[in-house]
Amino acid sequence: MRQVISQDGTSIAFDRLGNGPSIILVGGASTDRSENTSLAALLAQRFTALNYDRRGRGDSGDTAPYAVDREVEDIEALINEAGGDAFVVGFSSGAALAYRQQLTVSRSKSSYCLSHRSSSMVASLDRRQT
Repeated sequence: MRQVISQDGTSIAFDRLGNGPSIILVGGASTDRSENTSLAALLAQRFTALNYDRRGRGDSGDTAPYAVDREVEDIEALINEAGGDAFVVGFSSGAALAYRQQLTVSRSKSSYCLSHRSSSMVASLDRRQT
């Protein structure tokens, strides 16, 4: 487990797996990073997968009061940790956060927002690398 510090000082826990273009997995509201462990391992065959605990979940800290903008800042901190460019893939409410991050502050060159898991997602990402 690694940690990055978000803009408000909150510690965000994440796992980094693999080598290649960075891809950040943003889980849903009621899960921690263990929900995406298998997907991160699969993606790590071609990508650097950053699989993190959203604030207030798992090993990540939390700072009151809650605000969606803080979660967007968490994603941005992970993009910075990845070197400034990353694919961002969200699931359930994580897709809404990834979308908001892309609209408001993103400097990353690519972003994908998904609302559910799909085997076609991995195939689509794989095709982009060829």
